[in-house]
Amino acid sequence: MALSVHIPEYPEECELAAGEDLARETAFWLAHLMLTVGDPSEDPQRYGVDAAVYEEMVDRLGDPEKPWPVLRVPFTGGHTAYVVYANFHDMNNVDFFVRHPQWGRLGHLGQCGADEAGPGLSWKELALLAEATQDGSEGLTDGSQRLLLLLPMLGDADTPPEACCMVAQALAHCGMDSDAADELATALVGEREPDGEPRWSVTTDSPIAVCSSPSSPRHVPLALGIGPSKAQALADALYGRG
Repeated sequence: MALSVHIPEYPEECELAAGEDLARETAFWLAHLMLTVGDPSEDPQRYGVDAAVYEEMVDRLGDPEKPWPVLRVPFTGGHTAYVVYANFHDMNNVDFFVRHPQWGRLGHLGQCGADEAGPGLSWKELALLAEATQDGSEGLTDGSQRLLLLLPMLGDADTPPEACCMVAQALAHCGMDSDAADELATALVGEREPDGEPRWSVTTDSPIAVCSSPSSPRHVPLALGIGPSKAQALADALYGRG
């Protein structure tokens, strides 16, 4: 039985369960990416995943009768990024947010599903979070898994060319067919938009970068209102300082 997860700032009526065991299954990674930023009707067998196993995983991730799966990405300074499969009877979302035990609030990155909001991470932030593991913390410790889990929040006109290669390697590491991984990585990372959006910049209001896209929760500083010292600690954690 999966361990229950308590997030004080999340709606208390929502029953949450640790979902890190799902990360052992290649079917989870394909389902996670197809349900958030891909096409769920894709043939899973082209990626080396059995169709029946894939469908079972999709059903599990969207089952409103079971506790909602939560996967965690701990990073520097006691911060944690969370991904929650929020399954209501009439709506499914995948929530992405960060928190710190001292904040008393959540810092929203975005959502995929019925209520779309994003992007929530620049490439620099995503790449750093993939590697910024914390010893002794609950959650994912594998860099490839962390990268793929948070990849749906990526939106950055300055994403470097090598990003596709890194994502393809992560897909293959998590069990997908290596030839199909290259093609899927290109589709997931995407090409640069002609208008050069979205962009990330630091303003005088906060040390945490904001996103130029008005549909992003990070159009304002992440975890707005946590106070200057906590905001600086979060910025340092996101950008590898300190």
